[in-house]
Amino acid sequence: MTDKTRQNNSRDQAREFVGGLRCYLEQLAEDGTEYLLIARGKDSDPAPAVPRPNSARRAALRTLEEEIGRCRLCGLAKTRAKAVPGEGGIRKGIMFVGEGPGAEEDLSGRPFVGRAGKLLNKMIEAIGLSRDDVYITNIVKCRPPGNRDPKPDEVIACWPYLERQIAILKPRALVALGSPAVKTLLDTDEGISRLRGKVHDFQGTPLLATYHPAFLLRAYTVENRRKAWEDMKLVRDLLEKQ
Repeated sequence: MTDKTRQNNSRDQAREFVGGLRCYLEQLAEDGTEYLLIARGKDSDPAPAVPRPNSARRAALRTLEEEIGRCRLCGLAKTRAKAVPGEGGIRKGIMFVGEGPGAEEDLSGRPFVGRAGKLLNKMIEAIGLSRDDVYITNIVKCRPPGNRDPKPDEVIACWPYLERQIAILKPRALVALGSPAVKTLLDTDEGISRLRGKVHDFQGTPLLATYHPAFLLRAYTVENRRKAWEDMKLVRDLLEKQ
């Protein structure tokens, strides 16, 4: 084998390696890496960072969250301390939707940070995920005074924000926390007891319902804990089958 042949073979092997590495890195990018540097030959100029789909989704979410922070579409804007748009990861494609922020969420601008939030974290961890893996939001983005149920006009005002969040995230599954959330998402009068334990459809996205963590704290019986665990296992099983 001549030196020239060896050089050509080495060059071909290098190209094959770089090509395989590029495919691997691109797959990582699709799975959650926001930017990707494409390798080139040593005599080439460095390639710029290439934005990936998740980067665009995060940018769209940030823009929407800023819009929600300025929202004055209903009376809740007059009594809130901070709007609570939502937060979390987008890689796993799971979206948890509650009813509305509470007192601690209103002060921090973050969803589910009080006692109910800590329990929700444990529920998520029980199926092998973390809070950073999922996106968490509410039907209404501002706290109803005294933690009352949101009024119909408040839900109507906030509904386009939730629809846009779902459109941006394109979740693999929606998890409705509590009766008000699942009733709003499914446009039904049925209660949580009849709706939990099943896979429903929301505009082509699988939707599951379970008890709101705040309810579980108020009525933390063995039976309710068992039902909530069954619901979370259903979420886990659905994701594993996809």
